[in-house]
Amino acid sequence: DNPSYLAFDRTKEYLYSVHGDFNDVSAFKVGGDGRLTFLNKVKAQGKNPVFIIPNKTNKFMFVATLQGGAVASLPINSDGSLGEAVSVEHLEGLKPGGVSHAHQCQLDNTEQFLFVPTQARKIGYERVWVLKVDDETGKLTRTDIVDVRKGSEPRHIALSPDNKHAYLVTEKGNNVTMFDFDDVKGKLTPRQITPCLPDTYTGEGQASASLVHPSGKYVYVSNRIHESLAAFKVNPKNGFLSQIGFASCEGKTPRFMCFNYNATQLIVGNEDSDTIKFFDINGKNGSLKFSGQTVNTGSPTCVIYK
Repeated sequence: DNPSYLAFDRTKEYLYSVHGDFNDVSAFKVGGDGRLTFLNKVKAQGKNPVFIIPNKTNKFMFVATLQGGAVASLPINSDGSLGEAVSVEHLEGLKPGGVSHAHQCQLDNTEQFLFVPTQARKIGYERVWVLKVDDETGKLTRTDIVDVRKGSEPRHIALSPDNKHAYLVTEKGNNVTMFDFDDVKGKLTPRQITPCLPDTYTGEGQASASLVHPSGKYVYVSNRIHESLAAFKVNPKNGFLSQIGFASCEGKTPRFMCFNYNATQLIVGNEDSDTIKFFDINGKNGSLKFSGQTVNTGSPTCVIYK
């Protein structure tokens, strides 16, 4: 039920799905024809898992749980199935027994550190937690905690290709916070906050995803309610953002985005209009244009490439 986020292992021979609203992660073997064979299901160590990613040695899958307020390390067995959690990092809330709501667990480009943006939802902290990864044991150790503007509710973070900058999108703040990142110490330093909605738009918004183009030249953000895709240019000297423009998402609720295999297109999952839309990326200025290509499918929330 509700396979809300997907990831392959490093070999792409196995696929893993978290199940939103539950406490489960499923493992599948990917056949030569692309068909899936179910292997097993384990606990995510918290309700409502929302993100999953393999570590660089392919020994563990890291899982973030939103309502559970935790990040768990699940061992990958030799047959691709998952074992029970060997390490769980609980992200505390304002009161004893409370939680901060983890919305992602994203590795930096050295894959030594795991970024975990959390939302407060009135009981936790609005911040980014940086965790050092032990690739042999799966243990996660905190190296930094950075709080953001109250009421902004952090959601997703993306790294520049040189690993020097991180771009955090906030769901309720509707902005992008740019951080400098020290990948030796595992420390984030905030430098800039940029709105991800047009300055003439006065309605509500819920930003959802952030991506950095592999060239390092552009950053993209999807905006729910406003139903748009925001494009930004990256200053190569300091990582600061400047607005390129906006494109309609050609649907409702652009919850998910990814690049195609060669990053010439942005693929957008419009959850509430049941469509996947493909946008061409202008190689000269980073702007987006709808390609005319649509895939109709029920409430898409994640797309990955074999």
